Amino acid sequence: MDEADEMLNMGFTDSINAILADVPKDRHTLLFSATMSPEISHIAKKYLYNAKEITIGRKNEGTSNVKHVTYMVHARDKYAALKRIVDYYPQIYGIVFCRTRNETQEIADKLMQEGYNADSLHGELSQAQRDAVMQKFRIRNLQLLVATDVAARGLDVDDLTHIINYGLPDDLEIYTHRSGRTGRAGKTGTSIAIINLREKGKIREIERTIGKKFETGEMPTNKQICEKQLLKVIDDIEKVKVNEGEIIDYMPAIYRKLEWLDKEDIIKRMVSLEFNRFLEYYHNRKEIETPTESREERGGKSYGRNESGEKRGTRKTEQGYKRLFINFGKTDNFFPSQLIELINRNMHQRVEIGRIDLMKSFSFFDVEERHAQTIVKVLSQTTVAGRKVNVEFAGEESPKGGKHYTTDRQQQQYTPAKRTKYEERNHTAPQDNRKQNDWKQFFNNENSSNVQGRKSKKERREKAVF
Repeated sequence: MDEADEMLNMGFTDSINAILADVPKDRHTLLFSATMSPEISHIAKKYLYNAKEITIGRKNEGTSNVKHVTYMVHARDKYAALKRIVDYYPQIYGIVFCRTRNETQEIADKLMQEGYNADSLHGELSQAQRDAVMQKFRIRNLQLLVATDVAARGLDVDDLTHIINYGLPDDLEIYTHRSGRTGRAGKTGTSIAIINLREKGKIREIERTIGKKFETGEMPTNKQICEKQLLKVIDDIEKVKVNEGEIIDYMPAIYRKLEWLDKEDIIKRMVSLEFNRFLEYYHNRKEIETPTESREERGGKSYGRNESGEKRGTRKTEQGYKRLFINFGKTDNFFPSQLIELINRNMHQRVEIGRIDLMKSFSFFDVEERHAQTIVKVLSQTTVAGRKVNVEFAGEESPKGGKHYTTDRQQQQYTPAKRTKYEERNHTAPQDNRKQNDWKQFFNNENSSNVQGRKSKKERREKAVF
């Protein structure tokens, strides 16, 4: 069974159990997986006899040949940052990992429209399309492959120079698997993470997992990028092979055409053929600013908000997705893999899941809009560990004290509590004929005597003075 972890994530746990329960006992069973989740370990212990676990390399450890770099940017600058990084490394040959297939296609389309040698790889492609894209990438007809983790599982390329994490995965083991695609066969590689401030904590978790520190990268400036591209053009000119036998017959016509240009003019024009595209784009282009930490991101409290300083449940979702709430969180030992498996098992199909935000006692997650209503209905009829699952559309308010306020609930008519009369609260209303300073009635006997005692002392002091 290849990619056993993905079979579980896609909701095939029951099917796997059914198959393994009916196969002959006299068999040879192999499970291959890039990650070893608790679910896979459980299946292995249940159905494999005298099983041996073979690990290539050390678990969750990135290869020593891979350099890990983070670029901190505002969310709005994410795509611009990707372009700058790609432009700064003209010889890049790598994979850009995205979280969803919508995002994957969107980023790939933008890159191709702007002249980059790129294409996409995700679950919505047919098998023929997948094979064609992977073949182009293997023979280097593509420099950049924009892909989801699942779609890239069948791709094995040894010479990748860069892995770019356009979105960090929820499962830390997946990052290890991504970065392990570069730096193979004794070669060096670079794993880049484009992050925002709220993802700093996840970077620290990855550092603990892989046992290596991330370098903090400085976003390349306009001048640095143009210089790199210029040198790349010159390097290509130096390395080009000239077919002397074929070109000699055309040289007289070339001389006549260029005789009015001197050597310096010819060099400038040759270089500008490729270089002008970058020069025009980065001329007076605004540099990308590194974000600074706000009070909330430094650990200050902001009531009613989440770790990113936004109202819980109201974070802007990707186009075509809906944000849902579920009443399970970290304290329930509920993690992204369990959520994905729960959804796919009950939906009986693989559902594209976007961002997952785990809180202490609840979580938020994004799903495709076309499946959202069905997921709410289906999951709300299930249980996990004997506890009823509650899934709702995330509204303007966040759960407080375990209660979730959705948009529908907020639109219900508000009925103010009935105010009880003063007399109904077992108090006696002051009578008009009482003195205004007759406040002793509100004290119990013990306090009243103490107050009376203090008043008597005061009266004695006043008498002594006068």
